Amino acid sequence: MSTPTLTLYTAPTPNGHKVSIALEALKELYPDSGLSYDFKKLDFSKLEQKEPWYLQINPNGRIPAVTHHRPDGSHFNVFETAAILLYLVQRWDPERKISFEIGSDEESEALQWIFFSHGGVGPMQGQANHFYRYAPEKIPYGINRYITETKRLYSVLEARLTQGEGRDYLVGSGKGKYSIADINVWPWVKGWAWSGIDNLDDFPNLAKWLDRIANSPGVQAGLNIPETRPAVSELTKEQQEEQARKASEWILRGNGVNQTK
Repeated sequence: MSTPTLTLYTAPTPNGHKVSIALEALKELYPDSGLSYDFKKLDFSKLEQKEPWYLQINPNGRIPAVTHHRPDGSHFNVFETAAILLYLVQRWDPERKISFEIGSDEESEALQWIFFSHGGVGPMQGQANHFYRYAPEKIPYGINRYITETKRLYSVLEARLTQGEGRDYLVGSGKGKYSIADINVWPWVKGWAWSGIDNLDDFPNLAKWLDRIANSPGVQAGLNIPETRPAVSELTKEQQEEQARKASEWILRGNGVNQTK
């Protein structure tokens, strides 16, 4: 077997799914490009993301990361989700099907929304997940603080999608164009129910955007990397609590929290 173009180090999380969705989109949009990848699922319960071999790839000890296996036999590692997405489209999206011309206003807009997600939605919704699902002690202030902030960030996305006569995507003229700006935030917003948000009634255009992106190139295939998992809506309350309990064990251990008394 030939060596794949890339190796993706990942797990079934929003950040992991951003990269697998982008890779699957590029494969679908450019079937003759020769782009290929394999993946390695990191087992968080064993803290594989903190092992020395992986820290050589991603010194931050998080997922995702990719290794680019180059034709000359060398390799290059990329970590941080937004950096990976930009690396992918700069090399494998020559017709700018999910990105924009370098130096254009649209590219700047895309970067703004990528950084908005990277610095806002991901961290804040991640904290909402932690305090609502995983924290060993339920602290109402923490839960309310991060759920409220996540909703505020959703309102920013909602306003963007409401502009003009309504936008289909975050960046691009008119209705916009499906791009890495959408891919970079969609997996987080998709998990709104897991974060303790009751409904999306206050965000009707965001809800439509979620459905629209779900049917975009690469999305469903990317969600199955590294494994298929049921949606929150498919789980009973008891199953959700059990899933959160198991995740909480490795999350707290990874944070150096001693759960023994």
